[in-house]
Amino acid sequence: MGYASRNPYTGELYETFQEATDAEVRSAIDNAHAAFLEWRNSSFSGRSQIMQQAANLLRRDSEHFAKVLTLEMGKLLSEAKAEVELSAQIFEYYAREAETLLAPETLKVAKPEEGESIVYHEPLGVLLAIEPWNFPYYQIARIIAPQLSAGNTLLLKHASNVPQAAALFEQLMKDAGLPAGAFKNLYASRAQIELILNHKHVQGVALTGSEAAGAIVAQQAAKALKKSTLELGGADAFIVLADADLAPTVKWAVFGRHWNGGQVCVSSKRMIIVEKVYDDFLTLYKEGVAGLRAGDPMLATTTLAPLSSQAAADEVKEKIRLAVQHGATALQVGPQVPANGAFVQPTILTGITPDNPAYEMEFFGPVSMLFRAKDDQDAVRIANDSPFGLGGSIFTRDAAKGASLARQVSTGMVYINHPTRVKADLPFGGVRRSGYGRELIGLGIKEFVNHKLISVVDINAEF
Repeated sequence: MGYASRNPYTGELYETFQEATDAEVRSAIDNAHAAFLEWRNSSFSGRSQIMQQAANLLRRDSEHFAKVLTLEMGKLLSEAKAEVELSAQIFEYYAREAETLLAPETLKVAKPEEGESIVYHEPLGVLLAIEPWNFPYYQIARIIAPQLSAGNTLLLKHASNVPQAAALFEQLMKDAGLPAGAFKNLYASRAQIELILNHKHVQGVALTGSEAAGAIVAQQAAKALKKSTLELGGADAFIVLADADLAPTVKWAVFGRHWNGGQVCVSSKRMIIVEKVYDDFLTLYKEGVAGLRAGDPMLATTTLAPLSSQAAADEVKEKIRLAVQHGATALQVGPQVPANGAFVQPTILTGITPDNPAYEMEFFGPVSMLFRAKDDQDAVRIANDSPFGLGGSIFTRDAAKGASLARQVSTGMVYINHPTRVKADLPFGGVRRSGYGRELIGLGIKEFVNHKLISVVDINAEF
């Protein structure tokens, strides 16, 4: 596989990194376990100070952190800065809330006179985090902030094309005061994942990535009897009802599909438009997409980033060709994207029928699939006719109606009049082939803890 840092806009190769040896992996696990034995007994206030310091350092050096993202995976500099800030907010959230979220819970039992029953939430130990390239910092913060706050320690296996971002985040946590071994970036091979999961000191794995990767890692974790959480792909529905305010709706549609170059699990990939406003929406949407400007992601005037690699761009183009071969219509929109760099021309696909393989695909790039719905219920039917179930949105002037319909959409998250709200204080996760488990807030911090019951019983209580 190999770890290499390459600029997807210029194609320049910055640096390559040696994969870890098995001995280095085992040493990292031993060090993480040794750190855990101390860290699990640390106070919440001590952990909180380190989480807050990590947030402070991210904000202090925001420009430096952001530029690494732009140079290494092509993210717009403005979006990179926003990711740095979001990561800081996640650390800050757990610095503030972890102790309350993990407070012991006294149970209401049928006969309280017989004794007291309390559930304590205790850390499990060493965890493995397998993270993707599309949000190199946010994805790390999303797992390590809650799990370090809970008292666990972590090993990171990041994507092979963002090795500098991974190393920078490890240094961030050292600079924040985290004890040695408590968080370690490993340039591990895919083959070493099973080695890690089979180690007696490793207690679980959190993966964000593809369905294929998730299926393999889930099998390996299950075989080793280790807990796993998976955040996989998505084909989020962007439902537009007949009463939607089209002007702002279209602006959100353009943003929701094309931010981060369209490389977002919760990107608005399937536009499902009620028939009454379909033609008007399509006209405005084409105009909005045509207004995007592809180019150097360092420039403030650029609004469409390159994809993370030429291989990623080629994969998206191949999926477009496959969709067209099976009857879809592809409309390329906007000014021609640069010939150099990992760009894909913004494309709108229409006429995608259920027998087209693209119908159940995830397009990880600036490709929009548009579907015409007869009415509200038909829109919900189309939205649910997907193997994925991550996020989605509904646009309507009637928020109550939108919220009611959202209860019928089978996903982990639904937003009314917004494509997706990725925030430190909202949970994240999906169902079906989008994975299982949740990250962020109290749901996330409790994914890898032992919910230990201690019940003190009156010795004279009746059987």
